[in-house]
Amino acid sequence: MLPWKQLVRALSVLLLTVAAVLAPTAAAQAAAPSRGWNDWSCKPSAAHPRPVVLVHGTFGNSVDNWLGLAPYLVNRGYCVYSLDYGQLPGVPLFNGLGPIEKSAGQLDAFVDRVLAATGAPEADLVGHSQGGMMPRWYLKFLGGADKVNAFVGIAPDNHGTTLLGLTRLLPYFPGAEDLLTAATPGLTDQIAGSAFLTRLNEGGDTVPGVRYHVIATRYDEVVTPYRSQFLTGPDVTNVLLQDKCAADLSEHVAIGTVDRIAFHEVANALDPARATPTTCLSVIG
Repeated sequence: MLPWKQLVRALSVLLLTVAAVLAPTAAAQAAAPSRGWNDWSCKPSAAHPRPVVLVHGTFGNSVDNWLGLAPYLVNRGYCVYSLDYGQLPGVPLFNGLGPIEKSAGQLDAFVDRVLAATGAPEADLVGHSQGGMMPRWYLKFLGGADKVNAFVGIAPDNHGTTLLGLTRLLPYFPGAEDLLTAATPGLTDQIAGSAFLTRLNEGGDTVPGVRYHVIATRYDEVVTPYRSQFLTGPDVTNVLLQDKCAADLSEHVAIGTVDRIAFHEVANALDPARATPTTCLSVIG
């Protein structure tokens, strides 16, 4: 096998490992409506006046990424919505693969729909992986800062990823990066140092008027190094999950899909006035 094909195959195996964990099932898809989110008749309460928009990660979708967190938030009185974005023609269910700039435009339209349905002037955003980074383009370049109060990123690749250093080999294999770009531009956009990330982070990580909250795990095997997830700027809170519970072993997928300690920290970020300490005991909260 040619060297560049070996590299692309290795990248695919690592990324598809994530996809396998999130692989959709008919039962999971059917469960979503009964869990209470994407209820377009929901009206925000005085206690939780802003709807929450959930933004899935690469290879994710609006259901599978949120079978844990969406009900968690609905049960706490939030109006919760999730979208699909970054679809590629002929690729069902596995989303977040298209150009990220275009995906941010899809988020823009979805937030407008949510605000129109709920009557709320602003929304809060919660995203996992790519979904914890992509909305920053919406906030910075598409006017999203006027419509968003808080943005919570769970294991976001804010400054790209080297996939444990693997992507640093791309320049040594002529044509490999072009192949990835042509097939899955959403992946190439997330490589550390990409043109997309360079523009996104020029002039600072944040924009005025939005609260940012990043939740990372030291065991992240996809967004590496994990500290590249953190943001710098005013109104930023960076949290390492193991500083809240040293026994939490969640990695990149688990922190966004099943980790109730992380979910508790999300709830704190959405409602800081009623926040309670995030600890190992949050798993039963």
